[in-house]
Amino acid sequence: MAATYDFIIIGSGTSGGVLAHNLQKSGAKCLLIEAGKYFKKETFPKNEADASTQLYWGGGLEFNESATMAFLRTRAVGGTSIVNQCLMNRFDDIAFRDWKTQSEVGFFNEKDMSSYYEKVEKALVLHTFDKSEFNNNAKKFTAGCDKLGYKWDYLQRGQSDCALDKGNDCIGCLGGCRRDSKQSTMVAFIQKAEKIGLEILTEFTVDSVENKTDSVLVKGEKAGQKQVLTAKKIILAGGSFGSTGILLRSGFKDRLPALGKYFSSHPQFMSFGIYDEYIDSHKGAFQSVASKDPSFRQKGFKLENVFASPISIGMLFNSVGKRHQELMRQYRNMACIEVAVRDEPSGEIFLNKKGKVVVRKELTTRDRSRRDQGLEVIQNIFSNSGAKEVVHSPYYFGLHLMGGCVIGSNAQTSVVDPDFKVHGMDNIYISDSSIYPNAPGINPSLTIMALSQKLSEQLTR
Repeated sequence: MAATYDFIIIGSGTSGGVLAHNLQKSGAKCLLIEAGKYFKKETFPKNEADASTQLYWGGGLEFNESATMAFLRTRAVGGTSIVNQCLMNRFDDIAFRDWKTQSEVGFFNEKDMSSYYEKVEKALVLHTFDKSEFNNNAKKFTAGCDKLGYKWDYLQRGQSDCALDKGNDCIGCLGGCRRDSKQSTMVAFIQKAEKIGLEILTEFTVDSVENKTDSVLVKGEKAGQKQVLTAKKIILAGGSFGSTGILLRSGFKDRLPALGKYFSSHPQFMSFGIYDEYIDSHKGAFQSVASKDPSFRQKGFKLENVFASPISIGMLFNSVGKRHQELMRQYRNMACIEVAVRDEPSGEIFLNKKGKVVVRKELTTRDRSRRDQGLEVIQNIFSNSGAKEVVHSPYYFGLHLMGGCVIGSNAQTSVVDPDFKVHGMDNIYISDSSIYPNAPGINPSLTIMALSQKLSEQLTR
């Protein structure tokens, strides 16, 4: 079967959007495949309940095998960049050193990655917050940190005009930005690529791929109809669950012994300080600062001031009846800090008998120790900033899903080689978060984009 496209990119999130734009701009004929719908700023769901069911896999939440950890994974053009806070940070030497140690990939260092970061940053509108943009949640967080001597820093976010001074509240971004201000891959890359000929196939679920000598077959389904697409090369950009699942369903486990292994995330635990006065954490820029204390980095956790909409907050309390009502009546009085743990890559992704992705991942002893150290710091911050009560949610999320197709020089312990090719397959590439050797403890988005920038340049040389 003759190849119809030069490249098929499977997945339109943080990796796929960058690749589709760069490859299409180079003159290649590209098809971008997305399992979800194509929402625009005018058509994003209008409320929290609809956003959960329409934008996420699993209707809002997916769980590990034991149902102890929840995962959030977006199903729409733009992927998770549609619903996240678009926080953009380069990796530090600690993250790259650990990656290089595990993978033996030489370019994992700040110097070699710098040019790729720069090119991606130039394609985005980036904004660093300052004190004038703090809401009360940020003020409580920084006041507590200052009193205790903990260092913090302003967050850098991809955004153009959020109109906070006109009363806009960025918590709405959790359901998609209605201003096209947030620099999702849909806004920053995909819509621009469409104008120069990028083809987009939505609501198409990829089942498997078949590697040929000079092409790759992509087998999937749209509206109940089986289809087969052909390209000279394909790039998997479905993230840890998506990319790993496709390779597993394609029957590659026997030739790729590391496939599905080394899954990690950043388990995040939310705690709430309840004050006598209104905090209104849902107002304004609801996420603008994070911890920057070197001791936290060494201990393997970080803190961020965050919040969520009422339904999501309500689900985080292990309470019912009158107690739950009492907590939710104080929604406006709540400040929130989360501890994000740099966990061990001890998880595994595999398929059940029905071909569905299953994740086996529990907190390790080290993970729990890091969580507990972070929660102790949060308790102190709230206590020293005037909170009358502190409530630690017993539930947690595995955010920033990583691994399953890790990169490395050894085909026995990795899936992708240093040129981003799946070992032994010249026509299949991956540069999304599934190739991450371990959890960096830093928001992964900008580095996913930088790695995809590197791959796109390699493919167009």
